[in-house]
Amino acid sequence: MSFRIDPRAPLTVEVRRIAHEELDKIAAYLDAARDDPDKALHKARRRLKNLRALLHLVRPGAEAFCRGENDRYRDIARSIAGPRQASALIETVDRLADDFPEEAKAAGLGAIRLSLVRHRAETTYGEAGLAATLDAALSECTVGRIALETLTLPDSPEAAADVLAEGALGTLRRARRGLEQARERGEAEDFHELRKAVKTHGAHLSLLRKLWPSPVKPRRERIDMLGESLGELHDIFVMRALIEAHEAPFDEAPEQKSLMKVMKRSEKVLRKLCLTSAEDLFEEKPRRVARRLAHKARDGLAEAAADGKAEPSTGK
Repeated sequence: MSFRIDPRAPLTVEVRRIAHEELDKIAAYLDAARDDPDKALHKARRRLKNLRALLHLVRPGAEAFCRGENDRYRDIARSIAGPRQASALIETVDRLADDFPEEAKAAGLGAIRLSLVRHRAETTYGEAGLAATLDAALSECTVGRIALETLTLPDSPEAAADVLAEGALGTLRRARRGLEQARERGEAEDFHELRKAVKTHGAHLSLLRKLWPSPVKPRRERIDMLGESLGELHDIFVMRALIEAHEAPFDEAPEQKSLMKVMKRSEKVLRKLCLTSAEDLFEEKPRRVARRLAHKARDGLAEAAADGKAEPSTGK
C-alpha cells in the first residue's frame, strides 16, 4: 500500500493501515540495525517521524490516544538517536569542506573529520547496549500495534474532513510561529521548531495527496528542500554548541577558531536561505488553507463514500 490516506476507506481503517505499515518498516530497520546501526537507525527514525506526523494529523479526532502514542514513538526515536548525531557531525564537516574548500583546509577539517569518525566508533552502542536498546524499541512497537486496535476516529465524510483539516491547520500554525520566532529572535531552538513543523507538514502533504487543495508535488519538493536546508543549519548549531561547551568529541581538540569561522559563513548563508524559503511557503494564512482543505476533503470523502455504496452495474 502507500503512505497516503485513501478517501474510499473509513478514516479509522486507513489510519490503522498506515500506522501498521510504518511499524512494519520500523521493526525491519531496527532488526537490520543489529548489523548496520548507522544507516538502519537513521531510516527507522525517519519512519518514526512519519508515524508521529500521522498521529498529529488525526489528533483532533482522538486527542488522548494520539498524544500518548506520539510520546511513545518520540521516546523510541530518542533512544536510538546517538549514532545518528555522530554521523551528522561528520556530514557537516564534509559539507563545509565542499562549500568552503580553501577555508576548510586552513581549519584542518581533515584532522577534525578523523577525530569525529573515531568518536562515532567509540560512542556507538556496544554490542550489549545496542541489542538491549533495539529489543526495548521493538517491544514498544509491539505495544503500539496492540494499542492501534483501540483507535476510533470519526468516519463520516463531514467529521473526517474536519479532523484532517484541523490536524493540518495545527501544523501550519506551528510552522508560522516557528518562522516568526526564527525571523525575530533567530535562536537555534527557533529554527529547530520550524524544522520540525516543516517535516511534519511534508508528511501531511503525502498523507493528503488526494485531498490537498492545491498541486502537491511542487509544494512537496520545495518543502523537502527547505527541510534539508534546515537540517544542515541544525547540524551547524549542534556542532557549534559542542565546541563552545568543550564537549566530546571537541573536548580535547586543538584551537577551533578557524572551524568556527567557516561554520559562521555557512550559518549565515543557510539562515537567509531558510527564512526566504519558509516565508514563501507559509505566506498564506493557515486558516484559509485549512478551509479549502476541509471543503475539498468533504467533497472527496463524500464522493468516495457514495461510489462505494453505488449498486454495481448489471450491464442490462
